[in-house]
Amino acid sequence: MCNIRQTLVVLLSLIAINGSAQVNIWDGTSVRHRVELTSYLAKGKGNPAVIVCPGGSYFWHDMEGEGRLVGEWLQRQGISAFVLRYRTAYVPAFITHYRLVFRGKRYPDGLNDLRQSLRLIRRNADELGIDSTRIGVMGFSAGGHLAMCSVEILPRNEWPAFVVPIYPVVTMSAPCVHKRSRRGLLGDSREHNRQLCDSLSMEQHVPEGCPPVFLTNCKDDPIVNYHNSELLDSALTAKGIPHRYIQYKTGGHGFGASPVKGTEECRAWRQEFISWFKNIFSKTK
Repeated sequence: MCNIRQTLVVLLSLIAINGSAQVNIWDGTSVRHRVELTSYLAKGKGNPAVIVCPGGSYFWHDMEGEGRLVGEWLQRQGISAFVLRYRTAYVPAFITHYRLVFRGKRYPDGLNDLRQSLRLIRRNADELGIDSTRIGVMGFSAGGHLAMCSVEILPRNEWPAFVVPIYPVVTMSAPCVHKRSRRGLLGDSREHNRQLCDSLSMEQHVPEGCPPVFLTNCKDDPIVNYHNSELLDSALTAKGIPHRYIQYKTGGHGFGASPVKGTEECRAWRQEFISWFKNIFSKTK
């Protein structure tokens, strides 16, 4: 606990100087991995917060368009952002099959990183100027799958307050599975384990009382089959979960918070999210 507090003091000092700062979420614990959390704190006290999970097929991360640009945009909206570089399989596992022999990084490593980040932010919410009841998770592509894992796999008392999957990977089962993400998440030795794939297919396990969800994708997505988002929308609707689903006709995949990627149509998701976000929390006051 002392090491975590010392890390927090450094974090706040760096933010005061640079506007953002980076820490290892496992510093001071028995976990011997470096997992970076980059913070973009909004000004003032009692701010909402979002943990951002960039995409990259569970092999790598888009730390620019789905990371830094998202963090800076949320910060400008008065929402503190924390961009998480969660553990992935990384490029060597993409080009080789070494995880048939060695474990490598795979599920549930990334989810454990997200869980630790939620705990760390909640534990230090007052010092960070954050309202601990308004901490959500936003994820892009494979990061959107990870974001949904936070409410479908973690215990209810650790759920985020809201979830924002953007053009997410949803299912791990045929026919519209994103095979590269499945391999990145599970490893070569487990990617065809049907029981495990079903357990990580988000459309199959939406829980009762799931927090509000903002979901968007594009019908012309060339990477993740657009039916993934439709499956999740149908599952949320069937359970009566409050959510907003927007499917744009054009925009493709991977536009994140970029001012130039995608199309003018799909880039509207950011304003739509802010409007939705303000609306759901105005109802709770």
